[in-house]
Parts: sequence; structure tokens; C-alpha cells
Amino acid sequence: IADFRRDNGEAIRAICRQFVVLCRQIGLLAGGTVAVDGSRFRAVNTRDKNFTPGAIRRRMEQIDASIERYLSLLDTADRQEDEVAEMRRDRLTERLQRLRQQMRDLKAMERAIEAAPDRQVSLTDPDARAMATNGKGTGLVGYNVQAAVDTKHHLVVAHEVTNVGHDRSQLANMGQQAKEATGADDLTVLADRGYFSGEEVLACDAAGIKAIVPKSLTSSGLKRGFFGKQDFVFDADRDLYVCPAGQELTRGGHRSDREGDVIFYRHLTACSTCELKPRCTPEKLRR
Repeated sequence: IADFRRDNGEAIRAICRQFVVLCRQIGLLAGGTVAVDGSRFRAVNTRDKNFTPGAIRRRMEQIDASIERYLSLLDTADRQEDEVAEMRRDRLTERLQRLRQQMRDLKAMERAIEAAPDRQVSLTDPDARAMATNGKGTGLVGYNVQAAVDTKHHLVVAHEVTNVGHDRSQLANMGQQAKEATGADDLTVLADRGYFSGEEVLACDAAGIKAIVPKSLTSSGLKRGFFGKQDFVFDADRDLYVCPAGQELTRGGHRSDREGDVIFYRHLTACSTCELKPRCTPEKLRR
């Protein structure tokens, strides 16, 4: 199957394009809005056959430690004179030779990595790349498959296989492919915050594509689980905020600094006993 896909890749892509055209002709594509997302697919290349500068460094450190251990054992064997010690010396010497050969191979791979454009080499599947996943320590070597899906009938209108581990550079590309495939004059592209990039949003705008993407979580507080400004709803008519706990925060004073006036909204009684307070501030006395 893999050989068939590789040998007939262009024909398969042509069939996919014809399928999208057919869906357009029978009215299955709304054409107005698509959702874009990426999925990681594991390659046949295992993590042990994928090399990065960090992986090379860790493996070299392991081999150095093993060489030191075997040298120490060899010194101990050299001080012994019996036949068993002689056999042990032979085994240790053989293992040392293998480790030193592995070190030479790693140094050659290190030079190959330095010459690679993205400083990464995969032996079994040269195009596959190491990618992070959501779970800690669950990265894989594979591909990031991008898909644009029509939001009405949930049909894939455009797809592309990439070996880039993130989605930040894919929004405009997938949006333009979806626009061409659907034939829509006005296209809206939906994506998660992993696609947020100012350059990509501008590229979509230049191509006549409306991109709706939440901004990345750049605040350290948001990354640590604290509420952000978007979690507090402002009531302009009553000049107050409604917090995530449903309490009404009224104006409570202001201060001036280099950036201008800062106005405080709070509910002293509710804040002091609120169960959600640890997600508002790490300070016990701050309200």
C-alpha cells in the first residue's frame, strides 16, 4: 500500500480534486466556511532511528558513561591473573570496541545533522520528523497532516501532508487551497490558537479570506491557569464587570502610571471568600 501511494501520489491527488469538484456540482459544499486542523500521524520511522542534536548529545553522554564503566572494570580484570579474568578482559575489550565504533558513528551522524536544513535526520523514512504531542513525553516521529473541512457537510475540501511539527505556518496555505477547491468568492476559515500568526492572518486577508483564530496564550498567567481579561464580561450600561463566579465587580478606585490611568473593579466581600480566587490571583490578601 505504501509503495502504491508513493508511486501514484499525483494521480491520487487528482482524484481527490475531482471528488471535490463532484461535491460542488451536486451541492454538497456550502463553500462559505471551512475549519482547518492538523493531525499527527506516526511514520514507520521509530524514535530510535530519528536523530536531532539533543538526541545525539544524550546518546554520546550515555556511551561516554558506559566506556568509563568498562574501563574501570577492565582495570580491575587486569589486576587478576586467573583464566576467568582473561576471558572477562576479552569480553570487556570487545564491548569497548563496539562502544567506540558507536561513538564514531554518532559523530558522523552529528556532522550529517549539522548539514541538514532543519538539523534533523530520519533513517528509515527520511521525510519524517520528530514532533511534540499533547501528552508529556509522548512525542512521535511522523507527519502533520493538514485538512480543511466544509462546516456544513463535514467533507474534506483540501489536505496536505507536511513534516512541520507546528501549525503556525499553515493557515494561509490551507485557506487558499480551500478557496480554490470550493470556488467560493468569500471564504471564512476557522482554526484553533495553534494557527495564530500575524503574518498568516495578513496573508489570508490579502487573499480575500476571513480568518477567525483565537490569539495565542502569551500571558504567563494564562499559561498557569489564571483567568484572563476575556473571562470577565463588562456591562457598559452599569459600568461593572461580571466575573467568572457570577459576581458583579463595581468600580473601586484608580491609579495613574506611565501607561495611563488604571481603574479597579472589585467586590470585597465576595472576593475574600470566593472558591475561584486562586485562579484570579496567587496572593492571599489581593482582591
